[in-house]
Amino acid sequence: MTSRLKTVAATLASAALLTFPLSAYGAVSHPTLSEAATSRVHAPRGVLLSAVPIAQLTAAQLDAAAADFPGIPQARYGVTAYRLIYRTVDHFGRPTTASGIVVLPQGRRGALTVAEYLHGTNATKAYAASVDPTSTDRLVTALFAGQGLVGVAPDYLGLGLGPGRPPYVDTKTETTASADLLLAARAFSARHGVALERDVLVTGFSQGGRATLGLGQALSRGEAGPFRLGEIRAVAGPYDLLGEELPAAFDGRLLPATATYYLAYLVTAWNRTVGLYGDPRDAFRSPYAKTVEGLFDGSHTDEEIVGGLPDSPEKLFTPAFLEKLQHPSGRYLRALQAADQICHDWTPRVPVHFYSGTKDTDVVAANADSCAASLRARGADVTVHSMGAVDHTGTAFAAYPEIIRAFGRRG
Repeated sequence: MTSRLKTVAATLASAALLTFPLSAYGAVSHPTLSEAATSRVHAPRGVLLSAVPIAQLTAAQLDAAAADFPGIPQARYGVTAYRLIYRTVDHFGRPTTASGIVVLPQGRRGALTVAEYLHGTNATKAYAASVDPTSTDRLVTALFAGQGLVGVAPDYLGLGLGPGRPPYVDTKTETTASADLLLAARAFSARHGVALERDVLVTGFSQGGRATLGLGQALSRGEAGPFRLGEIRAVAGPYDLLGEELPAAFDGRLLPATATYYLAYLVTAWNRTVGLYGDPRDAFRSPYAKTVEGLFDGSHTDEEIVGGLPDSPEKLFTPAFLEKLQHPSGRYLRALQAADQICHDWTPRVPVHFYSGTKDTDVVAANADSCAASLRARGADVTVHSMGAVDHTGTAFAAYPEIIRAFGRRG
């Protein structure tokens, strides 16, 4: 489910994704104290609090930045990226702020279509697209703008300039952060002579793949102001936690070190929202009980997190808690069932496309098949695209040229 597209360690090799040189982005605007302070101003949800330019590329520079991404269609426009800070809510509905990016195609005015890109697993504030000039999430969002679309990408809560710790696989805040950024982007784009079309094209990779379905639900139910759902293209997402992804973490379909990283992040994050343990010693073995929560406070790099974890779930969790993870019950089971409702309690009225790879040892391909079957049973138009014998990284490499081309035709 990793979004940070770089190799973090040999023990997490299958979770490592793509890196692209973004030196073509030129001068980069870094967060300032005054900008961060602005984020504390009280305002209703979706209100724009600040916006600063962070990158600008010509069409040729954008093509050069994507040179290692085979099959990407040639850019039609230069782009300018902006970091937005806006008002949203946390898991419990309390006011907070978040950051994200909006990328506008240069020289285009009038009504444009939005492509919203939702990123995968990221446990590090500094890796967010709004603050990291080497972020592949920033590049992908810019590539949509290069086709004449308005690229939009939230950092999610607790990442980038967002306060607090990042939640993880939290449908509530993935959805609200994404929907509220659309509202902020609408106000911001209007200042640049750009109106946003109602239909939003939604895509995401890994954790962001499942987040596309949460946002899709909100858009289809009219929960994002004037916006509505135009299409979903989800890549390598863990849509079926209870039926596929969690069992895969223990039956060998995920690499043990990869499973350890994801489970540690999930358990520490869900303990704050769901309540999975009272004392870290109830869940984690020594010496990890003293350190594991701190690893996921948003300040640590992938290398530091991987270096601070063992290479298997059995070495991280206590036997009793490991049994709880493998055989969910109580509030943990209810939380998993609620998370999996993204595939069960609605019927998309627009095309849904899933992309998976048969050698993916981060998010098993069965997730896409399971979710597709459930949505089809409710009458949805769903296509599963197998990208062949590729891993998690390879699935993204193979899928996004197709998705950028497909969305570009609607721009």
